[in-house]
Amino acid sequence: MDRPDQTTHFGFRDVPLGEKQTLVNEVFHSVASRYDLMNDLMSIGLHRAWKDIMVTTLNPPKNDAPFRLLDVAGGTGDISFRAAKASGKGFRATVCDINVDMLEVGRNRAAAQQLDDRVGFVEGNAEALPFPDRSFDAYTIAFGIRNVPQIDLALKEAYRVLRPGSRFLCLEFSTVDVPGLDRIYDLFSFRVIPPLGRAVTGDAESYRYLVESIRKFPKPNAFADMIRAAGFSRVQWQSLSGGIVALHSGWRL
Repeated sequence: MDRPDQTTHFGFRDVPLGEKQTLVNEVFHSVASRYDLMNDLMSIGLHRAWKDIMVTTLNPPKNDAPFRLLDVAGGTGDISFRAAKASGKGFRATVCDINVDMLEVGRNRAAAQQLDDRVGFVEGNAEALPFPDRSFDAYTIAFGIRNVPQIDLALKEAYRVLRPGSRFLCLEFSTVDVPGLDRIYDLFSFRVIPPLGRAVTGDAESYRYLVESIRKFPKPNAFADMIRAAGFSRVQWQSLSGGIVALHSGWRL
């Protein structure tokens, strides 16, 4: 539930907590059809390598053992498709996303790749997942958790729906830790990405928000503390590409 009288950030703006989800929905409604193309352009294709690392770390079983993945905020299906292709016959993924436009892109991609029998799509909120307790063997969220208004609630929900012995993995933009690269990254983020968004999708402001939201996301150590507070054990994180992104991990034991 929303917390009365609280505010949160939407990029660099402070907004009422109850309004953030609507604003985020408008962003992804605007960019859904060109989302994957923009990911390639903004990351110079690196997002593909980062997602491959995430799925390699997930290491889904390659035999026929049943394995259920919940991929949250994964509307276009990138992580679930990679995991399905790396898995055995017992693998099933559920993509849960709050944005119907992103889900529609994902469903179409699943059908095109003949993965619609192994990857399903459900509309749902990360803060109140529509699934029973202890119903999944892994939970992934890639570049989505920073858009959740109440991250602590999303983490608690992740813990709730995972079976004991299951893993939580979160891939998210982080804090560049290479001198010199941080300045280049900032220039590229604020001077190149919004105009690129305007040229490709007709929407610069949505990409300005996405760039700003990265700067407002907690530092890796602080986010790791949030994961622990939700109940996860053996929490750790791995910096990738000079700190542009981080892969966070925790276990429900």
